[in-house]
This record gives sequence, C-alpha cells and structure tokens, in this order.
Amino acid sequence: LLTPSGSISPPSVSTVPSVVTTAGTTPTQSFTTTFGTSSSSSTIVSATTITTSTIVSSGSASTSGTTPTSTTAPPGQSWWLCNCTKAVCVENNTVVIIPVICEPPPKPTCANGLAPVQVIDDDLCCWHWECDCYCTGWGDPHYLTFDGLYYSYQGNCTYVLVEEINKTVDNFGVYIDNYHCDTRDVVSCPRALIVRHETQEVRLATVTPNTVQVEVTVNKQAVALPYKKFGLSIYESGINHVVEIPELKMNVTFNGLSFSIRMPYSLFGNNTQGQCGICNNNTADDCRLPNGDIAESCEIMADHWQVVDPSKPQCSPGLIPTKAPSTTTVQPCKESSMCELLWGSVFKKCHEVVKPDKYYAACIFDSCTLPDLNLECSSLQIYAAVCADQNVCIDWRSHTNGVCSYECPEHKEYRACGPIKETTCKSSQQNETSVKQVEGCFCPNGTMLHDAGVDVCVKTCGCVGLDMIPREFGEKFTADCQDCVCLEGGNGIVCEPHKCPEQNKKSCSGKGFYEVNEVNSEDLCCPIVTCKCNTSLCTTEPPKCTLGFEVYSYIPSDQCCPVYQCVPKKVCVYQNAEFLPNSSVFVDKCQDCFCSNEVNISTQLNIISCEHIPCDTYCELGYERQPVQGECCGKCVQTKCVIHTSYGSNLTLSPGEFINDPYNNCTIYSCTSLHNQLISSTSEITCPAFNEESCKPGTVTFLPNGCCRTCAPLDSPTPCSVREREDFIVYKNCRSLERVVMTECEGTCGTFSLYSVEASSMEHSCSCCKEVETSLKEVELTCPSGDSITHKYVYVESCSCQDTQCDISNSSESQSTEENDESASNDVKRAISLTSK
Repeated sequence: LLTPSGSISPPSVSTVPSVVTTAGTTPTQSFTTTFGTSSSSSTIVSATTITTSTIVSSGSASTSGTTPTSTTAPPGQSWWLCNCTKAVCVENNTVVIIPVICEPPPKPTCANGLAPVQVIDDDLCCWHWECDCYCTGWGDPHYLTFDGLYYSYQGNCTYVLVEEINKTVDNFGVYIDNYHCDTRDVVSCPRALIVRHETQEVRLATVTPNTVQVEVTVNKQAVALPYKKFGLSIYESGINHVVEIPELKMNVTFNGLSFSIRMPYSLFGNNTQGQCGICNNNTADDCRLPNGDIAESCEIMADHWQVVDPSKPQCSPGLIPTKAPSTTTVQPCKESSMCELLWGSVFKKCHEVVKPDKYYAACIFDSCTLPDLNLECSSLQIYAAVCADQNVCIDWRSHTNGVCSYECPEHKEYRACGPIKETTCKSSQQNETSVKQVEGCFCPNGTMLHDAGVDVCVKTCGCVGLDMIPREFGEKFTADCQDCVCLEGGNGIVCEPHKCPEQNKKSCSGKGFYEVNEVNSEDLCCPIVTCKCNTSLCTTEPPKCTLGFEVYSYIPSDQCCPVYQCVPKKVCVYQNAEFLPNSSVFVDKCQDCFCSNEVNISTQLNIISCEHIPCDTYCELGYERQPVQGECCGKCVQTKCVIHTSYGSNLTLSPGEFINDPYNNCTIYSCTSLHNQLISSTSEITCPAFNEESCKPGTVTFLPNGCCRTCAPLDSPTPCSVREREDFIVYKNCRSLERVVMTECEGTCGTFSLYSVEASSMEHSCSCCKEVETSLKEVELTCPSGDSITHKYVYVESCSCQDTQCDISNSSESQSTEENDESASNDVKRAISLTSK
C-alpha cells in the first residue's frame, strides 16, 4: 500500500504505478521508532528504480474494482506499497522501490519479572517489545503491582485497584471489595471485583467465601455467560471469570481466590493509579497516593484508595490511618509443607521464568495467620497461573494430598493446562493466535463443548435444547410435548406442537365421577381421559342411626357414591347406653344384670338378663330395717338410743323417754332426737346435804325421785331459809340441756296446839316456811322432735315463817290439816323445783 503524501499511513489508501522498469539500487536508509520500554528499528535496503511517465491513483481505499485515474507525483514524494515496501518518486518519472527489512530489537527486562510481549508498530511492518501492565492479588490479600512490587494489606473496605490519572476513557476503573475473613478481624479476603467501563458496571462476587464459585451481575442484574454488550464481554476461562474490553486491549480475571488485571503499556503506560500502582516499569513510584505523593510503603498507600460503599458505613474515604497495618505474624510458626512445594521440583521448570519468592512469602503468611482456611492454596494457584501465562504448565494440585483438589462436574475432567477459550461447535476451531493456557474443567478428549453458553460436551456437533441433551443433525425427538427436529443452520432445533390421536371419551355423568387425565406410558404427551371417583363429590348424607344401630355403607360395582343403611350392632341398650355381650349392666341395686347373646326379634337388640340380689335382714341393737328409696334391701335405721350402763347392761330408750338406772336412782338416762339424729344422755341428781343425825329416828325416807333422802328434824328446828340446788328442768317431755340453779324454802316454823283455860278450848298456832319474794326466769328446753321451746319457772328470792290458819275442828282433823298442809307444801315445792328425770 502507498500514499502520495509520503508519510506513514494506514494500508487503506494506495497509489500504484502503471508501468515499472528495473534500474539498479540506491543506498540504504534507516529510521527508528520507540514504544514502551524498548525500541525497534527498520532498514530500507535494495532500492529498485522504476521509470514511468504517469502515476495512476486508484482513488479509493477499497478494492471494489473502480476504474483508476491518472495522477502525477512530484519528485521526493513517497508512499507505502504492499508487503512493507516503500516507493519514492525521484525525478524524470523515476520511482525508487525500497523494501523494508525489520531487525529484531533487543529484549528488555520487565520489572514485574514477566517476559515482555511483542507489539506491532504503527507501520504494521515491524514490532517492538513492551512490558504489559500486569497486577495480581490473592490470599488475605497479597498484591503484586503492575511493576511487580509485593505487599500485603488487610483493609476491609472497597478500594481502587486501578484508575487513570489523566482520564481518557469514560467511567473506567477496577475496584476490589475486601472483608475480614477470620473471627479475629485480623486479615481480609476478596469478596468481589468491580469493573466499570462507560455505562456498565460488572460485579464478580464470590458465592461462598474462599471458594471459586462466582456470580456475575451487570448494573446489579444477574447475567448469563458469555455476555457481550457495549464493547465489553464476560466469559469463563477455565476456573476464571474474565471481563474483556477489546477496545482497550485489557482483561480482568477473578476466581474468588485471586484476581489479575492485564492492560497494554501502549494505552496505559504512566497513566495508572490505585493499589496496583503506576505502570511504568519502575517500582519506585508504585506507592503513589491520590494527591501524587509517594508513601513510605504500599501498606500505607493502600488505605488511601478507599471508595464510597453504601454497604460499608464504617469505611471513610480519605481517612488517614494512624499507623501502617501489620503484615507480619506476631510469633514465628512452622513452615507449611504446602508452601515448600513452591521451591520444590513440582514448580522447578517455572523458576527460571518467574521467581516464587514473593508467592512463598505470601503462602507462609497465610498458613501462619489463618492455618484453618487452607489459604496456602491461593498462593500456589496464582503462581501456577502466572507460570501458565508465561507458557509454563504446572500440574500441582495432585501433590497437595487433596487439600487443594478441584472438583469438576461429571461430564468434564480437570486439566492443569487447557485452552483459554475452549473449542466449541460454534467456534469451529480454537483461536490459533493464543498459546497461553489456564487450569479448569474441560470436555474429555474426543468431545468438544457445544457452545460457550451451553455446558454440554458432544462427540459430534448437532443441537442442544433446553433439556441439555445433545442431538445429531436430522434427529427427530419430542421435548416439552413438541415434535422437534435438529437441523443444521438457522436456530438448529425446529419444533411444532405434538399431535395426539383421537380417543373415545367416556361419560362421567354419574354422581361422584369426574374426568381426569392419566399419564399415557406409551406417549407421555397424550394423556388418557378416564373417569375417576371422588366420594367427596357425593351429596347423599349417611343417616343418623338410633342407639344400638350403626351405619353400614357399600358401593355398587357401577357407582361411585355409597349406599347407606342402619344395621344392629349386636349390643344391649339401656338408658341411652350401649353394652357389649357378656358385659355387666347396672339396672338397680336389687338386681344383677348382664347383656346376653340372645336377640330380641322385634327390636333386633340383645336382651338384658337379670337376677335378684339376696338381702341381709340383720340390724344392730337400736336399729330397725326400713325401706329406702333406691335400696333393694332397705337400710338399717336407728330408732332407739342404746345406753351402756356402768354395770355392763344395755338399755334401749325411745326418743323422749327417761329412765333411771336400775341399780342407781340418782342416775337418769334419756334419749333425744336432734336433727334426725338420736342423742343419748346421762344425768346425775345432786342431792342437798343430809345429816341423818339431825333426823328423828325412824323418819328417814327417800324423796319421790328415789335418790335424795329426807327426814323429820329433831327438836332443834332448822330455821326457815332459801336453799339452792342444781337440776334439769323437764316439761312435757322437753328438757334443758344443762343443769339449772333452782331455789326452795326449807326450815321449821313454830306450830303448837294447847288448851286454853280462858277459852275453855284448844288453841292452835300454825306457822309455815313460805316464800316471801319470788321472780320468774326463762330456760330453753329441747324436745325429742329436735324443736326448742322457752319455759318459765319461779325462782324464790327469800323465805320466812308465816302464820297460817289452823283447822281446830278436832285433833284428828287438825292432824289431817297438817298432813294436807304438808302435802300442799310439797306440791308447791314440786311446782317450784321440778324433779330431775
């Protein structure tokens, strides 16, 4: 390709001479271009002279075949021809053809320890070396900046990994979300990686802490992989999730345990800042602060790159820490055997390409700080990934005794080194320009992935539907009740609704029947319509049977709903209760009944058989058997009081009856009915003081009560006075419950009869001991019926001898009168002081 302007230009504009002749060579000419960290040179040699009268211009950058037009090039003008050949117009219509030969530039040493990459020059002829901007992080976490400076930082906020110093790309940046991954809040682990580019924000977040399970969201919406939109693509590569921006020639990988950021030096050299540092192949300025100053260490620098994260209110962007976070363990610990693998034979072939010292230091730190999380695996994994990036494959997981094993799905197998982009039926062949490899799960040999978004391994390319079953081209099948065929080209699978054969429909009009579609074992998409019985749809209610009967139901062979009827239970029924055969039935106390097995033909119930219970007629003394309601043999009821005397005999008394002890008239027994209960009581008569010596001989007798004695006094009379005594009061079979204090007049008064000479007759002087002052008192008496009455009696307050008229008819009459007076006096005494019963 060439251009009349004489300057280096894209190969789309060209001018071609119409007539060429060879005319010797010209001296060589050299020029130099510089990119990145090294330069390349191109040499123009073996010039060929071409003589022509006219320069013909194609007039277009395309090869569409338009008619060329003629033009004339002035002397000194140059242009590029095809195959890196330069044409120079000299003079006299002479054009010098000069081919460009590229000399390999010297290979530089990259500060990050990685091999430099070849980058084509702008003239598309020669190339030069560049050190890619490559930043990694892993573990809890450890960082290698773009220029290879190693440091550890345990912040638990969200931070800038890389942003542009001078903004050339709209809304561009990579950020990391860290969290404390141990209970002591000592160390941190990456939780998510965020990539922003123009209108999109990609978030790669771990599903489970410290695992390689990652979920992807774009603008907070979950997306399926592979994803490609607005100049950004996301896909899986081995165990990694990759975010790629082709326009910027950059990619970001994340697998939950580690991340890497690769950017071209030509676009981002000397224009990056953040925790990944400045990409300029110089570690001296990697710890750059947001204000442009260089911190003492990157541990101090890292905390200054906080960003606002609503989910972490404890983080304050711009806050300057009081001291740098510690990145060393307090006490030395035993080196982990896992970390020793980095220096062993397993990784030996990578030692010359990438030194393991920084990864070993990180591994030791993780094993000492968090010995139970197996974070050593992340150091081995990232080192193996860097080795693979440098085209050195390390199969290391099998040497960890299962600690760092990686499980693949059943249809795939693990490989330590597999293609970055796996060959699929849609891609036809693997990207030949990529020789780098990654570890991950891949389709077994002899198979290939159907498509990047369809995780199915196939032996021959065909179709894969929603059922994830591979089909060959031309294969017919049924899926989701659709008849489908796998066709090459187009959408692959073409379907139409599955057609079912007609079937004889049954009538389900009977009660309780309903239509149901049953699975057809011969054709799952064409159910068989049958009639099913559902008794809950039946409207006939079962009858309510009388006692002794139960509901019996049966379903006729051609029906769904049951037919009900009441049938006997073969039980006895008595007083709204059912009794099983041979069980006892209580009718009354006078009968012993049970339920027999005999059936009453009219009632269809079992008959109750009974026998009378024999009665015991014996009752204890004082009790009589009397009929009682609800008792079959009556009941012994007390009708008399039973009194046990002190002499061992028993007396029976009816209610209200009094009786003296047969052997002691001073003891009186009584029987009283109180509230339908018979109560027996014993009373003792208290006699007044009696001195038989003061009695006339032969005059000692008993009072009417038969207990107390009395007599005629001697000549020395007893003066008339009031005498008190205590006794029970009895009136009309009712008596007092306690003894009552009563009084009486007792004493001797002067009585005489003598002859009077003057009167020539007998003179009589009669004096009687009588009451002078009395009062009425009340006492409550209890009757045999249990009732109480109030009784009044006379209480003598004072007594004295009082004259009384003597009968002087004759001495006999006088004697009779005295007897009558004495009788009257005794009557008064009995009236005043009733004899205790």
